Amino acid sequence: MTPPLLAPPLGGTVWEIASSATRDTGAPLRTVDEVVQFLGVDAAATRTLDLTAAAKSRSRTPGSAVVRDRASSPGHVPVASASVKRSTELALGVLADEVFGDPRRYHPVAGFGTVATALERRMYAPSKTRGAAYTLLLVSGAAAAGYALRKVPGATAIGTWAVVGGAGLRGVGADLGRHLGDGDLEAARGLLPSLCGRDPAVLDAAGLARAATESVAENTSDAAVAPLFWGAALGLPGLFAYRAANTLDAMVGYRNERYADFGWASARLDDVLNAIPARLAGVVTVAAAPAVGGAPSDAIRAWRNDAAEHPSPNAGVAEATAAGALGLRLGGRTQYAHGVESRPVLGDGRAPEPADLARAARLSLVVELGALAVTILGARTGRRAWRRVRPRG
Repeated sequence: MTPPLLAPPLGGTVWEIASSATRDTGAPLRTVDEVVQFLGVDAAATRTLDLTAAAKSRSRTPGSAVVRDRASSPGHVPVASASVKRSTELALGVLADEVFGDPRRYHPVAGFGTVATALERRMYAPSKTRGAAYTLLLVSGAAAAGYALRKVPGATAIGTWAVVGGAGLRGVGADLGRHLGDGDLEAARGLLPSLCGRDPAVLDAAGLARAATESVAENTSDAAVAPLFWGAALGLPGLFAYRAANTLDAMVGYRNERYADFGWASARLDDVLNAIPARLAGVVTVAAAPAVGGAPSDAIRAWRNDAAEHPSPNAGVAEATAAGALGLRLGGRTQYAHGVESRPVLGDGRAPEPADLARAARLSLVVELGALAVTILGARTGRRAWRRVRPRG
């Protein structure tokens, strides 16, 4: 006699019913045929039960079958896992930069500069087309190198350490301020070329203090915030491509006779890549003003009133907000190696003094750490949002 079926799950699959029957009778049902015999129904009915359950499962969790298939496919890395890994490695790279500073030997950026100089000798011509080809070749090559290395364990952390230059920037700025405070102008002048391209021989103590403060402010955006932004957004290829473009801008992005055309593409690409990071740096600088005894309202006012007057659409934001946050006045007559430029005044405070370089370095650190947190959070949120809205297939 067929034992009675004690309340099997309504619409359950054949195997769910088998499990229920096993619990009720103590006799395991191992095959579909045994289940069919136990139920007293034909095979068509069992097929209907399975299809009904599958349809209900899909209606309860849309797309869940697709997600399960993708998650079980070979080589699949969950979005959340990849995002956490990238965020962790970016943070480790920043920590390494703070602890160890720039790599002392075989620095990849120095190696890139050597390659770029050699290629310039072969490709140079006073032509925007030749300059654009030069820029494209080097930046795409750097991005390809990052793409090739992106899955190597620890590569993003090491790449971040090599690319981000916040610690070195702050160290040079603070050292220069100490030399000025000690009255050692020659030592201070010897450090200035590490920060900017101005002629230190023609600058007095006030000029050196202003030049260093402006350079720390601008390069906090260029050397710290921007690489972290692109690293969070695009990983190791983004880190390498950005650093390549920024290095080329420093090498050939000048408005002088030699580079006005050849360096045009490098300068414009650097402007584009820094557009969002510079404004992110501005926002974080406004928020960080109290950390250096400043007021966010002063930083906002300097940004609103003065940033647009700067010849660089991005450096103006970084320098103006830093001037407001520090309560300083930056800009004015500026002596570069290629000539004199008259820069707009940024901020309405006093002129920088040697002691202000330590404050500028502290502001730089707070801005870098704040930008790291914002970019990581933004990248992870964006990836989760994209995962929800992207087409299933």
